[in-house]
Amino acid sequence: MTRRTIIAGNWKMNMRSASARSLAKGIVDAVGKTSDVEVVLCPPAAYIGAVTDVTAGTPVEVGAQNLFPADDGAFTGELNADMLTDVGCRYVILGHSERRQLMGEADADVSKKLHAALAGNLVPIVCVGETLEQREADETEAVVESQIRGSLEGLDEARAAGIVIAYEPVWAIGTGKVATKEQAEAVHAFIRELLGKMFTPDVAAQVRIQYGGSVKPGNAAELLAQPNIDGALVGGASLKVDDFVGIIQC
Repeated sequence: MTRRTIIAGNWKMNMRSASARSLAKGIVDAVGKTSDVEVVLCPPAAYIGAVTDVTAGTPVEVGAQNLFPADDGAFTGELNADMLTDVGCRYVILGHSERRQLMGEADADVSKKLHAALAGNLVPIVCVGETLEQREADETEAVVESQIRGSLEGLDEARAAGIVIAYEPVWAIGTGKVATKEQAEAVHAFIRELLGKMFTPDVAAQVRIQYGGSVKPGNAAELLAQPNIDGALVGGASLKVDDFVGIIQC
C-alpha cells in the first residue's frame, strides 16, 4: 500500500507575524501548485490566521501545536478543535515530548485530545518517543508501546487509519543527535506491527508514521528511504525556507 509522504514543520514558540508570513510564502512558492508530498505548517496559535492567509488555495496545509479537549466554556487561554478548524487548520500536533515533559501531559490527556480532534475533523499527529535513559536501558519498545496504547485508548478501527504518528526520540529533539536510519526504521517497524495487533494489519498499513528529531536536508534522504518511515516532523529546520524545502525535496 502506498502511503503519501507527510512533512510537517513544527515552528514551536518562534516567529512574529511578518516572519511567519514570509516563511509560509517561501515554502508555498517552492512547493508550487501540486506536490506528491503532503506539506503541513504548524505555527504558533497567534499566527495561524496569518499562515492560512498565505496558504489558502495551495497544497500546503496548516496545523496547530495543541488543542483543549472541550467545547466552548470557561477555559481561559485554551483553544478547542472547532476554533482551530474555523481558522483553517486541518492538522493538530498532540502529545509532543515538550508538552509531556514541561506541561505534565499524560497519555490519558493525549487520548482525550485525540478524540476531540477527530470529533472536530482535525487530523491528529500523535507524538511518542523515549528519553536517552530509557533507550540506554533498552526500554524503547516498552515506552513507545505504552505511549501508543495510552494515547490511542478508545480509538476504533474506522478512524485509526487516518491518524498520523510521529516517532520522536526525546534524546534527538533539538540536540543535533539523530537516530541512525536503522534505529529509526526499527522503531517505526515496531510501531506498525503494534498497530496491526491493536487494530488490523490493513489499518496498520494505512497509518503514516513520521520520524522527528534533528531532521535536516543532509540526513532526510536516508531516513525517508526506509520502508516504514512515511515522513518527518521537523523542528528547527522548518524555520528556514531552504532547509525545510530541502527536506521536502528528499
